[in-house]
Amino acid sequence: MTKHLNKDTTICMSLAARPSNFGTRFHNYLYDAMDLDYLYKAFTTRDLKAAIGGVRALGIRGCAISMPFKEECIPMLDELDASAKAINSVNTIVNNDGYLKAYNTDYIAIATLLKQYQVPTDFTFALRGSGGMAKAVACALKDAGFNKGVIVAKNEKTGPELASLYGFEWRKEMGNLNADLLINATPIGMANGEDANKLSFTEQQIEQAQVIFEVVALPAETPLLTYAKSKNKAVITGAEVFAIQAVEQFVLYTGVRPDDELFQQAAHYARAGA
Repeated sequence: MTKHLNKDTTICMSLAARPSNFGTRFHNYLYDAMDLDYLYKAFTTRDLKAAIGGVRALGIRGCAISMPFKEECIPMLDELDASAKAINSVNTIVNNDGYLKAYNTDYIAIATLLKQYQVPTDFTFALRGSGGMAKAVACALKDAGFNKGVIVAKNEKTGPELASLYGFEWRKEMGNLNADLLINATPIGMANGEDANKLSFTEQQIEQAQVIFEVVALPAETPLLTYAKSKNKAVITGAEVFAIQAVEQFVLYTGVRPDDELFQQAAHYARAGA
């Protein structure tokens, strides 16, 4: 809880189908540590238009956007930053006196982790999903130099569109396809969902892969990560994605950047209670 809660406290929030505690703990930890008069709270909604209207009308400083609202919210906003316009997907809204500008910090997180883990760009990859997060992943892969990849998506409109946009192949199902790098950018494995206990790839595909990239952040240990770790695969986690994109949101909301040590402390605190 912020130390300065009062009528002038600046409010930030998030909107997701299934909110977690990660963002709330992450941002509020940093507000306290940096002595900022801010408060962060997570929400869900069945009326996205009204919720975005509330952000504008109530002077909510920032709003994080998660699945499934990343594209649906776009018509309700005033401007897209280049980071959001490039992939037509939003994960961050900044409110400047009623003017709502959208950004996408997911891309920054994906690109950072691909570089940090030194994933070879000559790897073949299979990316499951074609929604807002999958767009960020596909763009980051292409910009990093990955050229041999497949978009696996059941949606026969968004799947081929995403694949065509970046010069990748599209498949409706994985079938017998194997790849060096497997990336899940769907809700499969997400806590409290109907597919919470499912693997996003088959056991054989996981065993054949070299790196597993799970974008789902809740739970911290999805079925995909659990199985990949049991086979001693290199893994990149959704919690890592969430932490990096969240600190970029923090900077957009507050105008200040925590140092690396404080960032790591906040990420650890957030993961412990997510």
